[in-house]
Amino acid sequence: MKLSYVKLILCLAAILVTLFSLWASHILTQDLKDEERRRVEIWAAAMKSLTTADQGADMTLVLQVLESNHTIPVIVADAAGRIIDSRNLPSSLQTAADTLEAHQSMQRAGHTMRIDLGQPAAGPKGNKAAFITVSYGESQMIQRLTLYPYIQLGIVALLVAVAIYALLSSKRAEQNKVWVGLSRETAHQLGTPISSLTAWSQLLKANYPDDPILDDMETDLMRLRLIAERFSKIGSAPELSETDLGEAIDHTVQYISRRTSDRVRMHCSLPSEHITARINAPLFEWVIENLCKNAIDAMSGEGEIRIYVFRERDRIVIQVSDTGRGIPTRHVRDVFRPGFTTKKRGWGLGLSLARRIIEQYHMGRIFVERSEVGVGTTFRIELPRNGRQ
Repeated sequence: MKLSYVKLILCLAAILVTLFSLWASHILTQDLKDEERRRVEIWAAAMKSLTTADQGADMTLVLQVLESNHTIPVIVADAAGRIIDSRNLPSSLQTAADTLEAHQSMQRAGHTMRIDLGQPAAGPKGNKAAFITVSYGESQMIQRLTLYPYIQLGIVALLVAVAIYALLSSKRAEQNKVWVGLSRETAHQLGTPISSLTAWSQLLKANYPDDPILDDMETDLMRLRLIAERFSKIGSAPELSETDLGEAIDHTVQYISRRTSDRVRMHCSLPSEHITARINAPLFEWVIENLCKNAIDAMSGEGEIRIYVFRERDRIVIQVSDTGRGIPTRHVRDVFRPGFTTKKRGWGLGLSLARRIIEQYHMGRIFVERSEVGVGTTFRIELPRNGRQ
């Protein structure tokens, strides 16, 4: 099963679990709110009985009902709005003004009930029935149940994120093992023929010391040794040293220029002053070589490659531009993905290894800065000036 499908299934499962939890919590919370309102109604009836009872009546049961409320905040106000009693209020309500404000807030929320006492009270416009107002809030249990689904949502989201990260890390680790194993095996396999070719080269030099072809053979042998060295460094921490970027890039350009068509024009724009950076020269040159070779393929062996090197704030920037066929927008994000290639032949590992070399070994960045179909592509490399990102 593809990783994208696994991520989709995990996300859908998390959404379903969250929706069910929200629905169940809402139903449970609503039932508890209705139950608390009924308890407040009983408590208010007991308060009415206590207020209107005749002197000497047995109020034992009424007092038990009133004292049984240990969780629901209630505030009792008279007809004039004055607070006459309160229970289970938060400790933050310390003054009478705070209690009155809480009473008014409960009323605005609709958590209030009026209890008519049935006793006439004299007023400026004649007699009217006396009453008390009982307002109530939500208990701590209701408040916690209201917050619970959102806490659960955060936990589920965190678990899904951890699961996806673990899957991605596992896949990345597996890919890294494949790359490292392939690279080291390639270096190992190259070692034997390189040694044999070196011996034959020395033998030819001894027999034909003046043959100019032998110099070119030695150059190619040195190149093979360099390639084997590059592959052997994949998977191990390379040694970085202060290197002149201009020299490293020029060395690569000179090598490619001698081995490509005259119809490919290569230009380097280097600053007048030397720009140095902490790099591993063989691996960094490999990145530039990969970008140039991809550019030559994209131009079908005819066009122009321009390389720019300059400083930008705390970074050193290398741009490699070509006049090739460009990369379609839908493929820009895939060019560094292992196995992605538009060539008929190729494994699609060149740019993937280039990203690994720049980002993991040199703590830099490499990305497609711009690309237009039929116009060309510009890759951008950013290296930290002090060797750290």
